Amino acid sequence: QVQLVESGGGLVQPGGSLRLSCAASGSSFSTYVMGWYRQAPGKQREVVATIDRGFGTAYADSVKGRFTISRDNAKNIISLQMNSLKPDDTAVYYCNAHRGFPSFVDTWGQGTQVTVSS
Repeated sequence: QVQLVESGGGLVQPGGSLRLSCAASGSSFSTYVMGWYRQAPGKQREVVATIDRGFGTAYADSVKGRFTISRDNAKNIISLQMNSLKPDDTAVYYCNAHRGFPSFVDTWGQGTQVTVSS
């Protein structure tokens, strides 16, 4: 079973940038749809960005033009470059690996805190 470890969170001022990374174990990384999700206090977890096996990407409307998701299948890593950060981006950010076939996979990392505040 794949394991995911996030890194790169922290405290940043409004308008600043952060880069999150998620390292995956195992040999099937290229078969997963990878995604970043976030959960703010008192709110439901929401999708931020996803990248599929063909490197197609999708973004939440709230982050379009500010965030960029990428993956490196050789290193088993995905990243989330976050620019022009806003206080509303404050949340715990989670990495997710998903696959429907040949076997179902839906795995989450432990999360990394991102705080945007002056």
